[in-house]
Amino acid sequence: MAAISLSRARVMIRKTFETGKEMGLNPLSAVVLDAGGHVIAFERQDGASPGRFQIAQGKAYGAVMLGMPGSAQMARAEAQAYFIAAANGAFGGQMIPVPGGVLVKDSKGRVMGALGVTGDSSDNDATAAKAGVEAAGLVAEV
Repeated sequence: MAAISLSRARVMIRKTFETGKEMGLNPLSAVVLDAGGHVIAFERQDGASPGRFQIAQGKAYGAVMLGMPGSAQMARAEAQAYFIAAANGAFGGQMIPVPGGVLVKDSKGRVMGALGVTGDSSDNDATAAKAGVEAAGLVAEV
């Protein structure tokens, strides 16, 4: 399986930020993780609060480690809070199970990593992230 290149990660982040600007969103922060949950790239727009790295990383980390986007994690947390709490404990408290953690897949549906976006509402974060993933020629599972 091909990895997400630094160049593609930068495209994802740039398009995410452009989409956020077009939507009139608050300043965003975005992180791209590989399929093992390791950081490929991170950027924080001017005016974004400094704690946003941890939130963006937590959204992406949960997506890649569980193989489900933030929206599915949130639904699972609402249906089975104990499962998400236990998984988050197993992952050292690194998960933030809300929209904005988007799985990045290749054209054959294989998980390549995740994009985590934070700064506005979780649903808006996810919308901007989807545009970023698609701009890099990959498939977003929101």
